[in-house]
Amino acid sequence: MAQWTSVVGAAQLARLLSSQQERPAGPGTRRPPAYRALADGVRLLVLEGRVPVAARLPAERELALSLSVSRTTVAAAYEALRAEGFLESRRGAGSWTAVPAGNPLPARGLEPLPPEALGSLIDLGTAALPAPEPWLTRAVQGALEELTPYAHTHGDYPAGLPVLRSMIAERYTARGIPTMPEQIMVTTGAMGAIDAICHLFGGRGERIAVESPSYANILQLMREAGARLVPVAMAEGLSGWDMDRWRQVLREAAPRIAYVVADFHNPTGALADEDQRRRLVDAARSAGTVLVADETMTELWLDDVEMPRPVCGFDPAGSTVITVGSASKAFWAGMRIGWVRAAPDVIRSLVAARAYADLGTPVLEQLAVNWLFSTGGWEQAVELRRAQARENRDDLLTAIRRELPDWEFEVPKGGLTLWVRAGGLSGSRLAEAGERVGVRVPSGPRFGVDGAFEGYVRLPFTVGGAVADEAAARLAAAARWVESGASGGNGEAPRTFVA
Repeated sequence: MAQWTSVVGAAQLARLLSSQQERPAGPGTRRPPAYRALADGVRLLVLEGRVPVAARLPAERELALSLSVSRTTVAAAYEALRAEGFLESRRGAGSWTAVPAGNPLPARGLEPLPPEALGSLIDLGTAALPAPEPWLTRAVQGALEELTPYAHTHGDYPAGLPVLRSMIAERYTARGIPTMPEQIMVTTGAMGAIDAICHLFGGRGERIAVESPSYANILQLMREAGARLVPVAMAEGLSGWDMDRWRQVLREAAPRIAYVVADFHNPTGALADEDQRRRLVDAARSAGTVLVADETMTELWLDDVEMPRPVCGFDPAGSTVITVGSASKAFWAGMRIGWVRAAPDVIRSLVAARAYADLGTPVLEQLAVNWLFSTGGWEQAVELRRAQARENRDDLLTAIRRELPDWEFEVPKGGLTLWVRAGGLSGSRLAEAGERVGVRVPSGPRFGVDGAFEGYVRLPFTVGGAVADEAAARLAAAARWVESGASGGNGEAPRTFVA
């Protein structure tokens, strides 16, 4: 890491350190020296993602004053962190957080396995459910009935079918955000939308601010586009967004784009409140940053919750906020239809750039989504999806609490994912052991930047009943193996599961 991308002030770091729960020492256990306790505290903050990787730490004297310790203590802690690979320093540039060189933590996205490759493996890697029938079949049949006029054209609609653009605009207007069809572009899923936005605004080497943790596949897309990711740590639990941190990062790092999932955040499930949304839009506008709001989870509330105003409600003209939506999470992952809502000039630029990408989105699928929207089938299908996810969530929670009582999490009121602190175990080692015992689970570092969240895993609400029970049992078997290796056991890998 050549340079820092964000700043953690002395008072802020002191608050973060003081918020850590002190673990009780066993009988006869001596407390570590002050410098060691400080180094361990900073290291844990980095591993949990509460202090981003590549964040500049305060000068020794400043931190010593904030912590009421000697400068020698801080200097010794910083030296220990450098020796362990969690801190880098350069004269004149200060010191910034890092992860140890050669750390084999995964940084790729989440590759869905083809169904035929699963066999007896329980796949908790992908947060996607089967199609909500009979609505998929009905939508495709309805689309076929509308296809004939389009079949007599060339079939390329770079901005999307006019009928679907109008329908999406009407849906935003019904939510209280007046929208014209000229503010909508239909894309090939949300990934296609964000890819187009990154290429238009985020050129190679541009900074993009992202939540930490964030959605693994989007992080990988941005890396491959050549972006320089600037992580902004989420607040503890489901409170989600720390607006002071966001304002600081947007002001000091001046990212070209900021990407957020304000509605049932992936992976934590947090829901930003209205004040957080307003302040985030204000901060982005002040910094000249394009704020990309991902709404793919917005309709997946699972409990009674009053949904806040959409992020674009604080910028209805779309000059600061670009909104991304999709049918893939709320309806079916195989329905690769997404959309962008932005100012008309932004939409025109995205459409023009599309000529060098995918030209357009499949007509039949656009007609299917339009059929769902226009007939009321969408609402009924999404209600079925909510019921599936709610039942799966409750079954999974029961199973995890029974099999792995030391694992910690907060239950989200919506979305498709549970973000779990795995009882002090390595998420990467759990993922490795899990595949051997027949359960696929993504480790926390996939959702971070440069190796944070090693102590976490993400569990989706995609299995229920007896399958959820079996998944939790297999995760418990994987955890026992990791624990035995960590405690000096024989370290033998668990046997590969055979049905």
